[in-house]
Parts: sequence; C-alpha cells; structure tokens
Amino acid sequence: MSLKPNAACALALAGSILFAGAAIADVKLPATLAWTAYGVGSAGYNQSVGIGNALKQKYNVSLRVLPGKNDVSRNLPLRNGQVQFSANGVGGAYWAQEGAYDFGAKEWGPQPVRGLMLNTSDQLLAILAAGDQGIKTIADLKGKRVAWVIGAPSLNQNITAMLAFANLTWNDVKKVEFGGFAGAMQGVVNNQVDAAWSSSVSGRAYEIAKSPRGLVYPVAAHADKEGWKRVHAIAPFINPAMGTAGANLSKDHPAESSTYPYPILMTYANQNAELVYNMTKAMVETFDLYKDSAPGANGWAADRQNFEWVVPYHEGAIRYWKEAGKWTPAHQAHNDMLIKRQQVLASTWAAVKRGSYADDKAFEQAWMKARAEALAKAGMLPVVTTW
Repeated sequence: MSLKPNAACALALAGSILFAGAAIADVKLPATLAWTAYGVGSAGYNQSVGIGNALKQKYNVSLRVLPGKNDVSRNLPLRNGQVQFSANGVGGAYWAQEGAYDFGAKEWGPQPVRGLMLNTSDQLLAILAAGDQGIKTIADLKGKRVAWVIGAPSLNQNITAMLAFANLTWNDVKKVEFGGFAGAMQGVVNNQVDAAWSSSVSGRAYEIAKSPRGLVYPVAAHADKEGWKRVHAIAPFINPAMGTAGANLSKDHPAESSTYPYPILMTYANQNAELVYNMTKAMVETFDLYKDSAPGANGWAADRQNFEWVVPYHEGAIRYWKEAGKWTPAHQAHNDMLIKRQQVLASTWAAVKRGSYADDKAFEQAWMKARAEALAKAGMLPVVTTW
C-alpha cells in the first residue's frame, strides 16, 4: 500500500503511525515528520533544517519544521498531536514538566514530557559582562548593573541561580529592567547595564565583543562544589561548562562558566514508542550528514548525551540507547525518579483542579502552594515556589 506524504503524516499525527518503506539501516519512519522549533533564523531552527536535509538524503523522509515564538507556541502543537516532536528549550521541556511560569496556568499544568536527545554544544549559556568593569568572577557582579527582562521569568531565573553561585541575590546588584532580550543586550553596548544572560554564539554577544566596552564571561569555578549546589537548587538544568564556541572564545581561549542543553529533542509520554525509537536512531545515524549544517549542530553527538539531566527519557529512546550500550542501571534509576516526580506533580495538579477558586490568580496561588508542599513531602526540591 502506498500513501502520499500528507496522508502518511495525517495517520501519524492521529496516533496510528504508518511506517514508510525506507528501511535503510533498519530505520523506519513516516514519509513525513513534523516538529516545532524556535523561530526562523534561530540556532534550533537552523539545526532542524539541517537535520531535515539529512533525513531526506538518507531515508527520503521529509521533516516539516514549525517555528514557534515562545514555549507555549512550541508545546501546543505537540500536546495536540499536530507534530510528533519538538526541538525545544529549557522552558518548553523542564518548566513545562514542572507546571511553572506559563505552564502554571489553568489550561496547562505539569506536562508529561519525554526526551530523545540533548544538544550539548561548545557554546556557553551564561552571564556575560562588559569588559570595562573589571568583572572577572560571578562575585565581581556585586554592585554592578544586571539586566532583568520583563516577561521572561525563566531567563531571569537563570541569572538568579548564577548569582547564588557567589552567594549573591538581586538585592546585591542593581536591577535594570528591559522589555526584551535584544534590548538587554543592546543595553550592555550602550552602557545602560553591565551584565546580561545570553548564549555565547548569539549575534548580540559578538556585537558586545566588538563594541568599545568589550565582552567577558565571569568565571563560575567548576571546583566550587558548594557554589554549584546553590545553583542547582534554583536551576537544576544548568551545568558547569568550558565554553570554546562564540564571541571571544576558542579552544585556545576557553571560558569557565555555565551552559545547558539546547535544543532538546522532546515529545510527550504517549508518543508511539516505535516512532521514538526510530527517530532517535535516525538522529544518531545521520549525525555526520548534519553535524556541520548549522552552528552548534555538533552538540547532538551520541557521546555528548547526558542521561541524568532533569527531564526523563522516552521508553522508545531508552530502547535505542540500551542497544547502543550507553544506558546504565544508574541512568534508569534517575529516569524512574524523574517519572515519579512527574506523577507527584500530575496528581497534585488534578487535586487542585477539583477545587473552586475566585479567579485564575487564586487558582494559580493554590497550585503554587500545593505543588511546593507535595514535592517537599515526597522528598523532592520544589526549585521554585512562586512565579
């Protein structure tokens, strides 16, 4: 039986997965796949296009990439079954799992997200600072002007976490508010602020580096275990990293700071396990075809995967990683713990939803309180208690 790509895609999206004939290297995928990504021109979008070209070349599979401007717009098609996967960020993966920020709204709640692969490239996702302020370490940010982006709570949470590395809070710095990421970065160039959060490969980071102020990455020493413990209590998804890609960075001139995976190839727990298995396998087996297709794409390498991150892996992906000899009993124990966390969140959310509230704000406040209490009772860190 043969179907046109659109028909195959429609069947796949309806949950009845049709595997098109291509069985090269035992990979079986629908003739058409769809996933969401960040906006056109972003690293995540560009990498997705490169991956799509590789899938087409090796398996004759078409990948349709839907750009989304925020976490909700990237997760909505995934939740509704309009796409099978998402090349998402921390917000759409971790904070969606947690039912926090935008996902604490009544129409959302904690989401049963599952990972396939993480991109851990050579870039930094970190606090960057103007080079004319004598800032060498995170501790040197005390008394300096630090950007706070209105309407970007997860972005500000990252800075909160890294300030905690040096036992600092927003009370120890001068908070300067901006309406968006671009404005904050331009604020560094314009001498309105001294530090902001960014990727080291962002075009804005290069602009700061070329400006009269210059650019530095305040050191967050990897040997400071207590400092990193404080970071992980606030942002468990942030990892120590030696950045070698981006503005003012190279293998000969690395920076000792922070990063987290981006993009995160994810789906929902109810996604077809066979499809997830084959998608994971295809990502690994086409790696050489897309690793140089866009900046940072080399971070998808199999040997860069972190199987003890903050979002559980899908059973289909686990099957592949077991076959590849990379999945250990310790990884399984960690994954089981993360799934238990999601179960605690889901049952708590269901209980809160059964209540009656004066308005949406009252509902959200009740959820924040119940969520924190339930996680603490289960012996798990709430990470955030208000937003």
